[in-house]
Amino acid sequence: MKSLTLLVTGFCAVLLPLSLHAESTDPLTLWYREPAIGWTNALPIGNGRLGAMVFGGVEREHLQLNEDTLWGGGPYDPNNTNALAALPEVRKLIFDGKYDEASALVGEKMMATPLRQMPYETLGDLFLDFPTNGTVENYRRDLNLDTAVASVSYKIGDITFKREMFVSPVNQVIVIHLTADKPGQISFTTGLTTPQKATVKVENGDTLVMSGVNADANGIKGALKFQARVRILPKGGSAGLLTLMGAGNLVVNHADSVTLLIAAATSYRNYHDTSGQPEKITKKQIAAASRKSFNDLRAATIAAHQKLFRRVELNLGDSGEAANLPTDERIRNFDNGNDPQFAALYFQFARYLLICSSRPGTQPANLQGIWNNSMNPPWSSKYTININTEMNYWPADTANLGECVEPLTQLVLDIAQTGKRTAKIEYDAGGWVAHHNTDLWRATAPIDGPQYGMWPSGGAWLCNQLFDHYEFIGDKNYLKKIYPAMRGAAQFFLDTLVEEPTHHWLVTCPSMSPENTNPLAKHASITDGPTMDLEILRDLFTNCIVASEILGKDKHFAGQLAATRARLAPLQVGHAGQLQEWLQDIDMQAHDLHHRHVSHLYGLFPSDQIDFYNTPELAAAAKKSLEIRGDESTGWATAWRINLWARLHDGDHAYSILRFLLSPERTYPDMLDAHPPFQIDGNFGGASAMVEMLLQSRVDESDPEQPVYEIEFLPALPKAWPDGSVSGLRARGGFEVSENWKDGKLVSATIKSLEGNRCHLRYGQTVESIKTKKDQELFWDGQKKIEFIAPPQISP
Repeated sequence: MKSLTLLVTGFCAVLLPLSLHAESTDPLTLWYREPAIGWTNALPIGNGRLGAMVFGGVEREHLQLNEDTLWGGGPYDPNNTNALAALPEVRKLIFDGKYDEASALVGEKMMATPLRQMPYETLGDLFLDFPTNGTVENYRRDLNLDTAVASVSYKIGDITFKREMFVSPVNQVIVIHLTADKPGQISFTTGLTTPQKATVKVENGDTLVMSGVNADANGIKGALKFQARVRILPKGGSAGLLTLMGAGNLVVNHADSVTLLIAAATSYRNYHDTSGQPEKITKKQIAAASRKSFNDLRAATIAAHQKLFRRVELNLGDSGEAANLPTDERIRNFDNGNDPQFAALYFQFARYLLICSSRPGTQPANLQGIWNNSMNPPWSSKYTININTEMNYWPADTANLGECVEPLTQLVLDIAQTGKRTAKIEYDAGGWVAHHNTDLWRATAPIDGPQYGMWPSGGAWLCNQLFDHYEFIGDKNYLKKIYPAMRGAAQFFLDTLVEEPTHHWLVTCPSMSPENTNPLAKHASITDGPTMDLEILRDLFTNCIVASEILGKDKHFAGQLAATRARLAPLQVGHAGQLQEWLQDIDMQAHDLHHRHVSHLYGLFPSDQIDFYNTPELAAAAKKSLEIRGDESTGWATAWRINLWARLHDGDHAYSILRFLLSPERTYPDMLDAHPPFQIDGNFGGASAMVEMLLQSRVDESDPEQPVYEIEFLPALPKAWPDGSVSGLRARGGFEVSENWKDGKLVSATIKSLEGNRCHLRYGQTVESIKTKKDQELFWDGQKKIEFIAPPQISP
């Protein structure tokens, strides 16, 4: 580790007790009366590629920094050439009921080499040390979700100090702006530290430059170069920028204001090319940003953020005085049930996080978004694709952030290439496959051990997620883009599905119900035909068939898929009335009846194979499974349960679990999700669930050229939100929806048809069918009254 001592030459730096600041009244602001004590108290800012956690200390400001392509290792091939020879014996052992023996053979012959994938790594830390002589008063630390600006303010003596910090998606720099209300009061020392193999130097008298290489990981040599640059621009007074001799630090004395610009980049170009030039990139970014004023940088950042963020407004009721408390106190008090505005804040915080961690051209949001302070974070902060990565994107379309799906789309197109090699080497199959994890290098082989990694359906689920995005946007060019990946995923299963010996259904084998121990085994998860796989494949095959008809291609292939789909094992109801997780009725023999994963309920959510209206028996079985599993689990698993109860139209039950998710047990003081430890998917899953409580949509694609979309209003509205409104939500079929309700009843809904599709409007038992025109807007009262709203007249 390269550690640079931060000096405060000539300063008396003493942090004195903080006085309380006046309450906040901004409904879209997280705020606190004291600096962050630890990382999960700090506030996240980001632009999709660069991220920072802001601590807000008075004596020492600390920004922990991330760049989304700084991962361990380099391009590598993890595929195990011994796997194919072992596959027939593994299948035989499974069909003979020898699950533990099959698992042992998988562990010996079929797992990836190396067994672990590469970790997402921290870039380092920026520190600013300030003189603090006197009592600190009126301290406030906040994050405004509407502007994406974090601020710190406080008063010492008769001087008020302020910092503003944000990450520009326009100029690709982190910006820190320091001011005081009297001239010549800004003095500090700044420096960079990092656990990476790196050096820090001063360049041109005003810029800190940190250059290094990423770490080796799991036997794979680091292949990335990286660089971070911090340029300091003081203004006014007798501002002098001094270099401290013998250390990579800079001192500013008595400036009126100071702007710091931080750029960072790696040599990553794509998963097989690390020939980029981070020095050239960071120099160019700093030079371009330096030519702009702070106000211009700030205005451009806010405009780019609000273009996405302001699409949706949510009002769940008035919290009164509870809304004025600091955010950490609101988290502690939320279970009291008197702060509906906090639930709305949590929803908007998730939207903010997705904007800040997944923009077009960046990497997708990983297990921690982009915010990570470790070289070896929990679960390596990878892309876990047996639920967590998918959950990150559940609210993207419904909460009107469809552009944020682009990085996920690119990841799937990448692993559709690397997964071809895995399919061929490990299964002798066509198409492509990805198991339960991937990383920056797009590894697709099974990892972590047979109890976690021997699950072949991760890529298929991701394809379903992309097709769902298509159903929201209706862009045939997008469908053309993703169809080859969908087709390849389906081809793999046409080549690898096998007939199970009892009913002669087609099943996956070997596989697992993600991370859950097989009740018929002592320790193994290995099985054949888990319910989740068959649900995912039923969606994948159906989506491919629909896509082939829309695109007018692959008619023969679509026929193969239809015939194979008909032979998949059906959904089954067990003796306890539960939806079976396995081919056999063994759920009640589970080693852990309250297991965090609820994989077999994929058919209820995010899929709609199990529907409240159309398949009531299966819906009742899914409900029984949820009751058996229990309500409280890890952060993301709790969030999934809320979505499922919303699909069952039980708003009060969904809300009771939401109260647990938003409690201190599952929400850190900075509102990030506590798995624990921190894992961002719970934030996104919680936001998705709140949409599902207020609006649901589904599609009947029996005629792919003329699909009919159903939009259901307030399907799971809890008693805790009797009055409210929401605007800007999206429904499948290209509809933008607003709703108003009072006393628990829908008062009005406005629906804008962006694609001109047919739709059914449903509120309770009332259903109205309409044919819309593109860009047409209509009003509905939830009963019989439908009015088409004339577009505004444009003056010549």
